[in-house]
Amino acid sequence: MKTILCYGDSNTWGYNPLNGERYQREVRWTGVLARELGNDYDVIEEGLNGRTTVWDDPIEGYKNGKEYLIPCLETHRPLDLVVLMLGTNDLKVRFSLSAYDIAQGVGVLVDIIRKSAAGPGGSAPQVLLIAPPPVARLSEFAEMFEGAAEKSRRLAQHYQAIAAQYGCAFLDAGSVIVSSDVDGIHFDPPEHRKLGLAVAQRVRELLG
Repeated sequence: MKTILCYGDSNTWGYNPLNGERYQREVRWTGVLARELGNDYDVIEEGLNGRTTVWDDPIEGYKNGKEYLIPCLETHRPLDLVVLMLGTNDLKVRFSLSAYDIAQGVGVLVDIIRKSAAGPGGSAPQVLLIAPPPVARLSEFAEMFEGAAEKSRRLAQHYQAIAAQYGCAFLDAGSVIVSSDVDGIHFDPPEHRKLGLAVAQRVRELLG
């Protein structure tokens, strides 16, 4: 059996923009992924609302993706693949980050995974780096994410460069899905399904 860790934020957790509750597992892209791959794969969901790449959140706290990554890898090893999709929360005004800096933050996480011994036989797991889709029309999060839409459109090119730098696989989620017009940040159910199918295809290419 192949083991896949999906490490991300609220869109990996399955945040429903209509009510703030969690989608059912079969709706979440990770659940779609698990169903598509079948019984030969174990898909582990590690989504946290508000999770950043490497930044401490002075308001929400305990959201730094770097701080939990190594314990998470150790908890779930051996891992064949880590699917990494973070960066949307780094767009918040409070962090004052460029798209380039956000990509550099996610690069730190890729480097940690690639240098770990969390894969089979003490090797490093493979990594699939996903650039989150651009931010859409903002509503309740408009002030929190002021200016995020423009920066978010530049994330994919920088993430692709990071993937090339560290020799990992890459997927531009913005080429597959769009963020919800309900809040501009999260995904509607049809987009979860499309993303899950796209990730499943990449997983098959990577793991066979």
